[in-house]
Amino acid sequence: MEKKIVLIASVTALIISAMLIFNSHVGSVEVPAFNFKCISFKKEMTVRGFSMDPFIKPEQTVTALFGYYNCNPVQRNDIVLYAYSGNDNLLIKFIKAVPGDSWTLKESSGGYGIIVNGLSLLNAEGIAYLIQGSSVKMLELYAKDYPVIPEDTYLLLGDKTDGSLDSTSFGLIGKRDIVAKVEK
Repeated sequence: MEKKIVLIASVTALIISAMLIFNSHVGSVEVPAFNFKCISFKKEMTVRGFSMDPFIKPEQTVTALFGYYNCNPVQRNDIVLYAYSGNDNLLIKFIKAVPGDSWTLKESSGGYGIIVNGLSLLNAEGIAYLIQGSSVKMLELYAKDYPVIPEDTYLLLGDKTDGSLDSTSFGLIGKRDIVAKVEK
């Protein structure tokens, strides 16, 4: 029993020492404090559905980094897993616009293009998104009320240029529902 207590005390002292080192200065460079929220885990997952095809094919395995965005910014063109309310499965999509981006819809031949910071949004194959019908109505509402993407809000799209179960269906999304970064 005495050896176990000494071992636990030694391990505890080692952890405390490591935390003090992380919180101290090294020369003139400050080492940031250890942040337990930044701990993430990787999980291999199989993609279901066609909304990211051909960039990511159905049945393809990807690596999801859960907890990644606790300490890292969401960036344009990141591939993410999104927890869509009312759906048991996570959605895999691209982040196409981030906070501070200006955006609008522009009528084009046969539909509406999505313009972000003055440029037409393109899918992974370089083809412009061209949305129609109810997808246009959904995004028009958001573009009218939020011509600049608000803080912690994102435009989320699949790779299908006419839309999928993404922002063309449910509008802009909040950061709190982005659960993982995806590595292909």
